[in-house]
Amino acid sequence: MNKLKVGYVSIIGLPNVGKSTLLNSILKQKISIVTPKPQTTRKKILGILTENNYQIIFLDTPGIVKPAYLLHEKMLEEINESIKDADVIVLLFDVSSEGRIKESEENENIKKLIEQKTKPIILALNKVDSVTQEQAQQLVNHYESLNKFKAVIPMAASLNFNVDRLIQEIVELLPEGEKFYPDDIISEASERFFVSEIIREKIFELYEDEIPYSTEVVITDFKERTASKDFISAEIVVERDSQKPIIIGKEGKAIKKLGEAARKAIEEFLQKEVYLELRVKVREKWRSNEKILRYFGYGVKK
Repeated sequence: MNKLKVGYVSIIGLPNVGKSTLLNSILKQKISIVTPKPQTTRKKILGILTENNYQIIFLDTPGIVKPAYLLHEKMLEEINESIKDADVIVLLFDVSSEGRIKESEENENIKKLIEQKTKPIILALNKVDSVTQEQAQQLVNHYESLNKFKAVIPMAASLNFNVDRLIQEIVELLPEGEKFYPDDIISEASERFFVSEIIREKIFELYEDEIPYSTEVVITDFKERTASKDFISAEIVVERDSQKPIIIGKEGKAIKKLGEAARKAIEEFLQKEVYLELRVKVREKWRSNEKILRYFGYGVKK
């Protein structure tokens, strides 16, 4: 009889390397929002993969950035907490732009982590579909020669290429134990959290420049109804008065477009119809305000 393997796996890397895409691919369900813009993920997102002989609790983390705001420092705290909790670390690289670990402040954390060797690290070379097979093999050979990783896996998360191999390598490294969660649970986050993330995803998709990075979404009301549509009221928080009319748009067209896109995605996620109300609120320099960040859930121990 096979022993049950159970443990936590932290997915880390620079912004936009495909961490959220990888988690969604592993779980075969979208629980992490994904956009082409970097720094989309801000909070640690837990996803649970349960099979007969293992249960893996994945932690999708924000991209490692050089802090420009207190918000970024809180995001780095999320990453560090995730690493502490992990039994195995998956370090994800985007081979289309990363190739080798470049000299940068953002990469110093990654280098220190590799050198410490306190946790087993699997190096996943993502987006190998963007380079030739020969280039991909050269990268694999290079990183294997360093003898710093338990495995080096070329993969393409968006195409589901080598995702199963990654899971197999993780299972090999996990300790034996009892399951932490029931078999049918895929995440411990609430529906409110996922709804706020969906709205934030649509802001990233529909607005340009600094606007997506200056916004936070707070669900102020969520009423489940049996006889009619669920009612959801959300606040879109911005940092400056000048950003409010950009979110709303001329004659309210921009926020109407946002509302339609978000409502459709929320209904798909919840599998039921909803009435979505969006309001815009200004909270000056919220990304550097400790009290507001804690209210938004950053830096709060779960």
